[in-house]
Parts: sequence; structure tokens; C-alpha cells
Amino acid sequence: MVGILLTSRIKALRDSMSKNQLDGYLVSNETNILYLTDAVGTSALWIPSEGENLLYVYPVNYESVKASAKNCQVTLVKRSEDPYRKLAEQIQQAKLKRIGFDNLHAASYLTVRKSLKGTRVKPSGKLVQDLRAVKDPPELAAMNKAAEMTDEGVKTALNMMKPGIREYELAAEMEYCMRKLGSEGTAFDTIVASGARSAFPHGGCTDRKIREGEFIVIDVGAKFGNYRSDITRTYMIGKPTPKQKKMYEVVKEAQQRAFEKIKVGVRNSEVDAAARKVIEKAGFGQYFVHGLGHGVGLEVHEAPTLNAESRERLKAGNVVTDEPGIYIVGYGGVRIEDTVLVEKGGAQKMTMAPYDLTIR
Repeated sequence: MVGILLTSRIKALRDSMSKNQLDGYLVSNETNILYLTDAVGTSALWIPSEGENLLYVYPVNYESVKASAKNCQVTLVKRSEDPYRKLAEQIQQAKLKRIGFDNLHAASYLTVRKSLKGTRVKPSGKLVQDLRAVKDPPELAAMNKAAEMTDEGVKTALNMMKPGIREYELAAEMEYCMRKLGSEGTAFDTIVASGARSAFPHGGCTDRKIREGEFIVIDVGAKFGNYRSDITRTYMIGKPTPKQKKMYEVVKEAQQRAFEKIKVGVRNSEVDAAARKVIEKAGFGQYFVHGLGHGVGLEVHEAPTLNAESRERLKAGNVVTDEPGIYIVGYGGVRIEDTVLVEKGGAQKMTMAPYDLTIR
């Protein structure tokens, strides 16, 4: 089944190559290589318009890659060799006129350009990006499993949350729970940001002790089958002040309005606008300091992007986050986030941990 899916992905990429008049495509991003070959620990993948795909690997990972890679010939690169120079020599011998690549480090790009004469080397990262943005059934199955583990991690946090527990202790409990359920690790560095630190969108976690009467922002995700999940909840121990309650209710409404807007064919910018309008109307517009969301998959931040500048339209199979927030520096912040699947009939939340602000 996996081999068939990978073959279809290679075919789709070659179709895009043909439309863009490319004779070949160089993949250097390890996540893109994983997506196309099911292999990790590689150096470069060469996909010609016709013929066999070549996967370049150093000795340290050669045997493991041979055991897992599909739809390609695994080629050993000696420690003293540069895989990009080796590949450029083959391209030169084939007299190819136009090749594309996803994203190369500057040194690797210069190596390829210097080695090729009469061949145009064109940045074409969007070709693989667009393929990865639409998830197939096995990808969605893995992401649903990751989402289930993530929900359980958040529930564990709710059970463990009490005045005096440190932020990093709460993060550790969530991660331990997800690991016991089969998570391959975290989707990203877990965030537990409390008190004034909750106003930092990427606040990480520290040794700060959680206190009663303050916002506690939890942002966490599990990883399963190399695919990720992403959720944020904002909780509080004790009774919120009127201002705290208003901030929370505004963000909650903004998230729901954006969710209702998520449909096939809708502009990504319109989804962002649906949430932003609610927050601006409530007088907190200046405190919503990031785009509404992003794609999730093999990486926690990938295509498509949901912000005011995005010109894309949502497609069935996109998996995106819906995560509006209000962040008042020196006071605190609120964010509510779910991982959402775009379907033909609308949208479906993949994460479903409890939303209530006050936990006890």
C-alpha cells in the first residue's frame, strides 16, 4: 500500500515537472525525501523526467535506508564525496537543459551551478509543497492517531494542574502520557506558559510555578507515523476576572467563526479575516499578532498558510490549524487552537480536548 502511494506521489510530481518543462528535479529537504521515498537519513534525491530515481546516502545510514527506501535506487556516497557534485556530473552527462530543486543550502546550490554548463537550475519548491498540502487516507489516519494522543496529553495536564506545579513539570507529564500511548515524540517543543508569560505566543516552558487566577496556555502535539498534531488550550485555576473572561470568550468565538468559514474553495485569507473581525470588534485587534493558522503534516508548520496575505484557496484534504489569540504583554494571553481537516462538506476538528477556561 505504501509503495503504491509513493509511486502515485512520484507520478504527480513528474506531471508537475512536465507542466513546468523540467527535465529533472533535485530534492534536498529530508522531509520531502521522506514523503517521496519513505526513507530518513538521506542526503539528496534525484528524480529524472524518465528513468530511475536516485537516492544518495552516506555510509552511516546506508543499510537502514536500503531497508526502508522505495521507488528509488539507493546510491552510496563516500565520506570524501559531495553528493551534489556527484549528481551534477550525471546531469551534465545527460545534457539536461532545465532542472528544478526544492530548497538547497547556498553552498550546495553553488556546487550544482558551478558544475553545470548550459543547464538552467530553477527553484521549484512549490511542486512538492503543493502535493504535501493535500493529505491522502494513510496520512490522515496517522494524524488522527496523533490527535488522539495529543488530546489525552492535555487531559493529563488538566488532572495534574495545581498551584505550585512548575511549567516544565506539566510539560513532562503530558509528554510522558503521549509516549506511553505510542507517540514517537513531540511534534514541537511543548509550551506551558503561565501568568504574564502567557502573552508570549511561543513562550516555551520554564521553572515558573503555576498560580491560581492566571492564564495557563498549553500548546502541545504528538507525533505518530512521522505525522503530527497541534493543539492549544488556555486554562485557569480559580475564578477569572471580568477582563480575563472577556478575553477568553472573544478568542473562543473567533475560533468558532473561523472554523465555520473553513470550506473547500474559500480563500485562506477569508478564514483569517473571520476570526480577526471578531477580535477587532471586541477592541483587541492590536493584540492578535500572528496569522490564524498553518498547515500540519510531516512538519508542524507547512503549507497552506492561513493569514491576511495568503492568496490560496482551501482544498479537500488540507489539514490546517485554527488558532486565534489575544496577547497583552505584562498581563497575559489567550490562544485556542485545533488541528482541522478540510472536507468537501466543510471541516472536521481532529483535536477535541476540553475547552472550558476554569478547571476547578
